[in-house]
Amino acid sequence: MQILIIADYLPYPLIGGDRIRIYNLLYRVARRHEVSLAGFLEQPEDAEGVPHLREFCARVETASFKSTSRPVKVLGMLGFGLTGKPPELNLLHSDELVTKIRRLVSSVDFDVVQIEHSRMALYWETLPHPGPSKSILMFHNFISQQDKRLSQIERRWVNKLRPLVNSIAMRQWEPRYAEKFDRCTTVSKVDRELLLTANPRLRVDIIPNGVDVQKYEPLPAPNPAPSLLFIGNMGYPPGADAAVYFCREILPLIRRQISATELWIVGRMPRPEVRQLNGSGVYVTGQVDDVIPYYRQSAVCVVPLRAGGGTRLKILEAMALGRPVVSTTIGCEGLEVVDGEHLLIADDPQQFAEKTLRLLTDRQLYQRIAAQGRQLVEDQYDWDKIAEKLTDIYTEQAAQRRQPNQIVTA
Repeated sequence: MQILIIADYLPYPLIGGDRIRIYNLLYRVARRHEVSLAGFLEQPEDAEGVPHLREFCARVETASFKSTSRPVKVLGMLGFGLTGKPPELNLLHSDELVTKIRRLVSSVDFDVVQIEHSRMALYWETLPHPGPSKSILMFHNFISQQDKRLSQIERRWVNKLRPLVNSIAMRQWEPRYAEKFDRCTTVSKVDRELLLTANPRLRVDIIPNGVDVQKYEPLPAPNPAPSLLFIGNMGYPPGADAAVYFCREILPLIRRQISATELWIVGRMPRPEVRQLNGSGVYVTGQVDDVIPYYRQSAVCVVPLRAGGGTRLKILEAMALGRPVVSTTIGCEGLEVVDGEHLLIADDPQQFAEKTLRLLTDRQLYQRIAAQGRQLVEDQYDWDKIAEKLTDIYTEQAAQRRQPNQIVTA
């Protein structure tokens, strides 16, 4: 089959959950089918990853973000708003990317065109309609839900306003515009139910996030030092909020019992409020080339998120590496996990501290949670198995393309 993937950012280097997801599925699908890729260079240096992607992609097309003044951006957003499109989507509009996608679809007879993220969904309009290709929209999360939660954790009203307005705009637009696609996917049952509730006419499959269980094998038991690890994008407001929340509200409670407890905050582009946490047994690393050494030295992984959406690849990564996790409900939302079986869940500082302390002091509990977490990812979250399910969807879509009058039942 001929498959075209349209992404917001090229999925290499592997910095961030979205890139990790796209890369792992694309890499596995490309073993059996011819895959083309189009997307933005988030940073100019991302162009260094193009040769690697071309090792298994038939074609890789890129576009760069053009630097525009704030008034021009505002005018563009207003223009989108006047046409009934959420204004924020203008920030991802690129005439260069449109031209390159149109060139691809005019020269290659694609069976499937897959667009990553609802915020990129407008690139559906670059495809010929009616056209021969089947289209799939992949929801990594719901921007309407994500931005609503973001507005709730922002303290300044100026910072609250923009995500709140975008949340309201996307709430109606996301499920309605998704109807233009032949098929949609979400990362969890929870998200699938949300999407179908908003628009029951959609055909929605679940393609969960995963982990490479062959690459990430259980690590040896950590050293006795009580070391905690939080990995995430520290330039992402929910990630930064979680780091600050943990250090201010939870870590002091843990240190009342174990004063030597260390916390390692690992992730790219830490915001100023995160950088200020560095010191007194808290280590803010910024971006690192390899996260494995930080898992190796840490006893417990913490995920104190209070906002965001989708599902957390870092939880699956920790489980695969044999490190037990303490998470908020939002932090592990969408994963098929059971509190006390695969990880521990806590939504207030006292509970979170108590459950973290239990893992630090109860060796039997520690080993049981670590083993059951590892078993879960082997059974349900192996990228190889997930890619097979996605390939089955492609095969079904390609078959329907060859039989356009076939009636499809959900």
